[in-house]
Amino acid sequence: MPYKTKLRTIHIPGQAPLEIFTLLDKQQYYDPNGAAQRLGICSAAWPLFGMLWPSGLQLAIKVTKEPIDPEQRILEIGCGLGLASMTAHRLGRNVTASDRHPLAKHFLYKNLKNNDLPPINYRYGQWGPNRPVSLADTGAPVLSGRYDLIMGSDLLYEPSSPGQVAKYIHEHAQACSEVWVMDPNRGYRNRFTREMSAYGFELAEDKKIHRPYAFKIDNVPESYSGRFLRYQRDISPSLL
Repeated sequence: MPYKTKLRTIHIPGQAPLEIFTLLDKQQYYDPNGAAQRLGICSAAWPLFGMLWPSGLQLAIKVTKEPIDPEQRILEIGCGLGLASMTAHRLGRNVTASDRHPLAKHFLYKNLKNNDLPPINYRYGQWGPNRPVSLADTGAPVLSGRYDLIMGSDLLYEPSSPGQVAKYIHEHAQACSEVWVMDPNRGYRNRFTREMSAYGFELAEDKKIHRPYAFKIDNVPESYSGRFLRYQRDISPSLL
C-alpha cells in the first residue's frame, strides 16, 4: 500500500471499543490517477479525511446519548472516517455516510468489517462549486434525496463554509428535519446560524462542551472543547 496506516482503539463511553484504521499522519498522499485532484482535493488536504478529529469523536458520543427514531433517515456529511455513522449503524439506525474523498468509502468499509459490522449506505457528497464527477473518481454514487436528520462535525473550517454548508444541508434535508453540528470553535458559528435561518432552520440548542476526558484513544484519555449546535425546521414541502 503506497500510504501508511495505523490501527487505533477508540473507547466511547458505554460502548464496546472500535478498532479503527487511520492514516499514520498528515504527511500521507497518494493520488496516482488524479482522482482527488479532479474532485478539488489538493495534496495538503488529501490526508485530512483519514485522521481522527476530536469533533468527530464527540459527535459519535452524541449519537449514543440522543434518542433517535429508528425510522428516521440519517445523513452524515463530511464523514471522514465516519465514526458517528458507524456508531449510529451499530445502534441499529438508518444512516448514510457521505464524503468527498475517493478513499473515504474504502476506509469506512474496511473499518466496518474490522469491527464485525455490515456495510452501510455511502454516497459521494461535496458542497461548494459544482464539479463534473464520474463514478470512477468518486467510488460511489452522488448523494441525492432528503433526510430527516443531518449531522456533521468540524464543517465550518473556511470563510466560505457557512454559506456553502447551509445550502448543501437545505438541498438534502426534509421540510421537517433536524441538524446536528459539532463545532470546535473555529469562529464561523454565528454566520452559519444566520445562513441556516435563511433556509427556515431555527437554532434550537447552542451548547458549550468542555470535557477533560470525553473519550479514550488507545486507552489514553482525550479532552474536548467546542459547541454542539442543533437546528430544527418545519416548513411546507412546497417551499423546498
